[in-house]
Amino acid sequence: MSVQAAQPLAQSLVQSVDWLAVAPPTLAALAGLAVLVADLFVPDSRKALLGPAAVAGLALAALSLLPLVGEDRSTFCLTGDASACAYTADTFTLAVQFLVLGGALLAALLSLTALRDADRGLPEGEYWFLLLSSAAGAALLPAARDLATLIVALEVASLPAFALVGLRRGDRRSSEAALKFFLSSVTATAVSLLGVSFLYATTGTLHLTRLAERVQHVDGQFATLTQTGVVLTLVGFAFKTAAVPFHFWVPDTYVGAPLPVAAYLSVVGKAVGFSGLILVTVVALPSYADAWGPALAVLAALTMTVGNVAALRQVTTRAFSAVRLLAWSSVGQAGYLLVPIAAAGYSDDPGRAVGSTVAYALMYAAVNLGAFTVAALVGRGRPRNRVADYRGLYTAHPLTALLMAFFLLCLAGLPPGVIGLFAKVTVFSAAVDAGLGWLAAVMAANVVIALFYYLQWTALLFRAPAPGGATAPGGTAGSTGTGSGTGTGTGSGTGTGTGSGTGTGSGDAEGSPVGVGAGSAAATPPGAGAGNAAGVRAAVLRLPAPLTAALAVTAVAAVVLSGAPQLVLRFAGGGLF
Repeated sequence: MSVQAAQPLAQSLVQSVDWLAVAPPTLAALAGLAVLVADLFVPDSRKALLGPAAVAGLALAALSLLPLVGEDRSTFCLTGDASACAYTADTFTLAVQFLVLGGALLAALLSLTALRDADRGLPEGEYWFLLLSSAAGAALLPAARDLATLIVALEVASLPAFALVGLRRGDRRSSEAALKFFLSSVTATAVSLLGVSFLYATTGTLHLTRLAERVQHVDGQFATLTQTGVVLTLVGFAFKTAAVPFHFWVPDTYVGAPLPVAAYLSVVGKAVGFSGLILVTVVALPSYADAWGPALAVLAALTMTVGNVAALRQVTTRAFSAVRLLAWSSVGQAGYLLVPIAAAGYSDDPGRAVGSTVAYALMYAAVNLGAFTVAALVGRGRPRNRVADYRGLYTAHPLTALLMAFFLLCLAGLPPGVIGLFAKVTVFSAAVDAGLGWLAAVMAANVVIALFYYLQWTALLFRAPAPGGATAPGGTAGSTGTGSGTGTGTGSGTGTGTGSGTGTGSGDAEGSPVGVGAGSAAATPPGAGAGNAAGVRAAVLRLPAPLTAALAVTAVAAVVLSGAPQLVLRFAGGGLF
């Protein structure tokens, strides 16, 4: 071949990269690499600077979405077919990337305080690198338009998350949670890869748009292999969404992980799974809607029912029951998120149906991260973080209690949590419009079930504090109030910490209310209540700035969305792809 003939061929194989389109995941990845390198040279006394640097990197990645609004951009396209691209930044991509990067940013704010409180129990450099790496993979996934990029992005988002869950040194519960999460996710990946390999073998392409065309014209002798590939691919993504019966890892993983990581998984992890499932079903396999539509409808019904019933059965005095309830609640919410995707299988406009999932996910992200932020505040004074520990929170910290009540009402779908109500109505309408009346009835029944435990928790916030003091949401373990009484208890400890001393203490082994001696004292010292209240107020004044910022951001987001629900509900109008 002559040099002149070879040059056009070589030029046709060179792809130009749209750096603006790929900026969000690229900036998150570069920030992670920068933090990892800096960790090698920064002395231990300056490690705390890595956190603000990571937060700045995530904020910059989120801001890079602004120039992309209002236009569709694609890159890494086949030279002979501009419609077959590996990366596309459209409305769906930008909405999910905003959710992912915003959720990661709020999780990073929670992590600043968690790392400081851990007192080097969590390695800072590794923690920030893993969080940023996972966020980069999560931001890449909704833009993926071929199965190879989709699987790679899925693993880049998942693999660092395993390590984040088990990063606490010497914590058996954390190690067990990481192992369960790892085994379930590896199984999901193996199943997905097997399904993808079957689809590639029968269609000869990995690009989603080409796959959608070729899968309809597979030779008859390969039909069974193709159907098996479709089933395995969908099962793999069902693991990632924590849909029943692939949900068993969720409660223990959330409890064993550092609380900011649990918050991250509850929002960003779900966004990853659901965006991948939407791309595989609606974009790549619309011709198999008669198969995946009914299957996802059944999964949605099972998931919301199991999640809400399990949340309903949580014992409020059990250790970490608050985190467990949020974990089971997230499983129930996953069922609601599945409903519009299932409805897309029955709809002539599947893009419009899955828009309800995007709208609901944006609402859920804001209010659920707000609930986890309050849990982080309470957990600083109550390491065992029981639901019972929230009793009387309004007495100690009225604003925090009001915000927690608002977040719970949004999740329940009750006024004044208007955005939760409208989001649920949107999902409900998607099921009705698709002719899935039975699924709409199941959803309505589950909304009623969920009302009980959300309202029970909300009412607990405003009850009188339990004998022994009020909840201190912002103090550290061992925070005490001072009283004028001289009564003593019969606890087994001395001083402050685990028993009842001479009028002060920090609760028993099960996490009794922080403040006055709560061991097994037979009498409460006179004046202890006033002293405890003073101690609580002092603790509230010392709320860490990052937690305060996270609480303010989630509160403003929830209030704004309740006042202007069309900001997210417009995604239910279609036009995502």
